[in-house]
Amino acid sequence: MATAMTMREYLRSHDVDYEEVSHPHAVTATHIAKESHIAGDHLAKAVLLKGESGYFVAVIPSTCRADLESLSRIVREPVELASEKEINDRFKDCDLGALPPLGQAYGLPVWMDDRLQEQPDIYFEAGDHETLIHMSGKEFARLMADVEHGQFSKRA
Repeated sequence: MATAMTMREYLRSHDVDYEEVSHPHAVTATHIAKESHIAGDHLAKAVLLKGESGYFVAVIPSTCRADLESLSRIVREPVELASEKEINDRFKDCDLGALPPLGQAYGLPVWMDDRLQEQPDIYFEAGDHETLIHMSGKEFARLMADVEHGQFSKRA
Protein backbone atom coordinates (compact mmCIF):
# COMPACT_ATOMS: atom_id res chain seq x y z
CA MET A 1 0.00 0.00 0.00
CA ALA A 2 1.25 3.46 -0.83
CA THR A 3 -0.53 6.23 1.01
CA ALA A 4 0.94 9.57 -0.06
CA MET A 5 3.34 10.86 2.59
CA THR A 6 1.55 14.21 2.76
CA MET A 7 -1.70 12.40 3.53
CA ARG A 8 -0.12 10.08 6.08
CA GLU A 9 1.49 12.99 7.95
CA TYR A 10 -1.71 15.06 7.83
CA LEU A 11 -3.84 12.23 9.22
CA ARG A 12 -1.27 11.47 11.91
CA SER A 13 -0.97 15.15 12.94
CA HIS A 14 -4.77 15.37 13.30
CA ASP A 15 -4.96 12.16 15.35
CA VAL A 16 -7.40 10.53 12.95
CA ASP A 17 -8.64 6.99 13.45
CA TYR A 18 -8.47 5.39 9.98
CA GLU A 19 -7.45 2.28 8.13
CA GLU A 20 -5.75 1.69 4.81
CA VAL A 21 -7.63 -0.63 2.48
CA SER A 22 -5.90 -2.17 -0.50
CA HIS A 23 -7.79 -2.98 -3.70
CA PRO A 24 -6.91 -4.24 -7.18
CA HIS A 25 -5.51 -1.53 -9.43
CA ALA A 26 -8.41 0.68 -10.53
CA VAL A 27 -8.50 4.19 -11.95
CA THR A 28 -12.13 5.26 -12.14
CA ALA A 29 -14.20 5.87 -9.03
CA THR A 30 -16.89 3.49 -10.26
CA HIS A 31 -14.36 0.72 -10.76
CA ILE A 32 -12.73 1.41 -7.38
CA ALA A 33 -16.08 1.16 -5.57
CA LYS A 34 -16.93 -2.06 -7.41
CA GLU A 35 -13.51 -3.66 -6.80
CA SER A 36 -13.58 -2.60 -3.15
CA HIS A 37 -17.18 -3.76 -2.59
CA ILE A 38 -18.28 -0.43 -1.17
CA ALA A 39 -21.27 1.75 -2.01
CA GLY A 40 -20.37 4.54 -4.41
CA ASP A 41 -22.00 7.13 -2.14
CA HIS A 42 -19.43 6.22 0.54
CA LEU A 43 -16.48 6.92 -1.77
CA ALA A 44 -15.45 10.59 -1.70
CA LYS A 45 -14.02 11.78 -5.00
CA ALA A 46 -11.78 14.85 -5.26
CA VAL A 47 -11.70 17.17 -8.26
CA LEU A 48 -9.12 19.95 -8.66
CA LEU A 49 -10.71 23.12 -9.99
CA LYS A 50 -9.40 26.57 -10.76
CA GLY A 51 -11.01 29.97 -10.74
CA GLU A 52 -9.89 33.58 -10.85
CA SER A 53 -8.78 33.41 -7.20
CA GLY A 54 -6.77 30.20 -7.63
CA TYR A 55 -7.12 26.45 -7.19
CA PHE A 56 -9.39 24.51 -4.87
CA VAL A 57 -10.55 20.95 -4.32
CA ALA A 58 -14.20 19.99 -4.70
CA VAL A 59 -15.18 16.80 -2.87
CA ILE A 60 -18.22 14.87 -4.07
CA PRO A 61 -19.62 11.33 -3.85
CA SER A 62 -18.15 9.07 -6.52
CA THR A 63 -21.65 8.45 -7.91
CA CYS A 64 -21.88 12.12 -8.85
CA ARG A 65 -20.16 14.69 -10.99
CA ALA A 66 -19.27 18.23 -10.02
CA ASP A 67 -21.80 20.74 -11.34
CA LEU A 68 -19.45 23.52 -12.44
CA GLU A 69 -22.29 25.99 -12.95
CA SER A 70 -23.50 25.51 -9.38
CA LEU A 71 -19.95 25.74 -8.05
CA SER A 72 -19.35 28.93 -10.02
CA ARG A 73 -22.43 30.48 -8.41
CA ILE A 74 -21.39 29.30 -4.94
CA VAL A 75 -17.79 30.56 -5.16
CA ARG A 76 -18.91 33.68 -7.11
CA GLU A 77 -16.49 33.23 -9.99
CA PRO A 78 -16.22 31.04 -13.07
CA VAL A 79 -14.49 27.71 -12.37
CA GLU A 80 -13.08 25.01 -14.62
CA LEU A 81 -11.31 21.70 -14.30
CA ALA A 82 -7.57 21.88 -13.75
CA SER A 83 -5.28 20.26 -16.31
CA GLU A 84 -3.28 17.11 -15.65
CA LYS A 85 -0.11 19.20 -15.35
CA GLU A 86 -1.76 21.50 -12.81
CA ILE A 87 -2.89 18.47 -10.80
CA ASN A 88 0.61 16.94 -10.89
CA ASP A 89 2.16 20.26 -9.81
CA ARG A 90 -0.04 20.44 -6.70
CA PHE A 91 -0.20 16.75 -5.74
CA LYS A 92 3.40 15.73 -6.39
CA ASP A 93 3.30 12.64 -4.17
CA CYS A 94 0.08 11.26 -5.71
CA ASP A 95 -0.50 9.25 -8.86
CA LEU A 96 -2.36 11.14 -11.56
CA GLY A 97 -6.09 10.73 -10.97
CA ALA A 98 -5.70 9.54 -7.37
CA LEU A 99 -6.37 12.86 -5.64
CA PRO A 100 -7.22 12.66 -1.96
CA PRO A 101 -10.09 14.91 -0.84
CA LEU A 102 -8.05 16.49 1.95
CA GLY A 103 -6.81 19.38 -0.16
CA GLN A 104 -6.03 21.28 3.05
CA ALA A 105 -3.10 18.87 3.53
CA TYR A 106 -1.71 20.34 0.30
CA GLY A 107 -2.46 23.95 1.22
CA LEU A 108 -5.57 24.16 -0.95
CA PRO A 109 -9.05 25.38 -0.02
CA VAL A 110 -11.72 22.67 -0.05
CA TRP A 111 -15.43 22.65 -0.83
CA MET A 112 -17.34 19.55 0.27
CA ASP A 113 -20.68 18.52 -1.19
CA ASP A 114 -23.43 18.20 1.43
CA ARG A 115 -24.30 14.67 0.26
CA LEU A 116 -21.17 13.33 1.95
CA GLN A 117 -22.26 14.54 5.39
CA GLU A 118 -24.94 11.83 5.48
CA GLN A 119 -22.59 8.86 5.19
CA PRO A 120 -21.76 6.63 8.18
CA ASP A 121 -18.45 5.56 6.57
CA ILE A 122 -16.21 7.35 4.09
CA TYR A 123 -13.54 5.95 1.79
CA PHE A 124 -11.21 8.00 -0.39
CA GLU A 125 -8.07 7.75 -2.51
CA ALA A 126 -4.85 7.57 -0.52
CA GLY A 127 -2.75 8.92 -3.39
CA ASP A 128 -2.34 5.84 -5.56
CA HIS A 129 -4.64 3.55 -7.54
CA GLU A 130 -4.49 0.62 -5.13
CA THR A 131 -5.14 2.10 -1.68
CA LEU A 132 -8.13 3.71 -0.02
CA ILE A 133 -8.38 5.44 3.32
CA HIS A 134 -11.43 4.35 5.34
CA MET A 135 -12.79 6.20 8.35
CA SER A 136 -16.08 6.82 10.06
CA GLY A 137 -18.30 9.58 8.77
CA LYS A 138 -17.79 11.32 12.12
CA GLU A 139 -14.00 11.32 11.72
CA PHE A 140 -14.33 12.61 8.16
CA ALA A 141 -16.74 15.34 9.32
CA ARG A 142 -14.23 16.34 12.01
CA LEU A 143 -11.48 16.65 9.37
CA MET A 144 -13.78 18.64 7.10
CA ALA A 145 -15.34 20.84 9.80
CA ASP A 146 -13.47 23.96 8.66
CA VAL A 147 -13.99 23.57 4.90
CA GLU A 148 -16.75 25.21 2.89
CA HIS A 149 -19.89 23.17 2.28
CA GLY A 150 -22.59 23.32 -0.35
CA GLN A 151 -24.69 21.32 -2.75
CA PHE A 152 -22.94 21.19 -6.10
CA SER A 153 -23.02 17.62 -7.33
CA LYS A 154 -25.31 15.87 -9.77
CA ARG A 155 -25.87 12.16 -10.12
CA ALA A 156 -23.69 10.84 -12.93
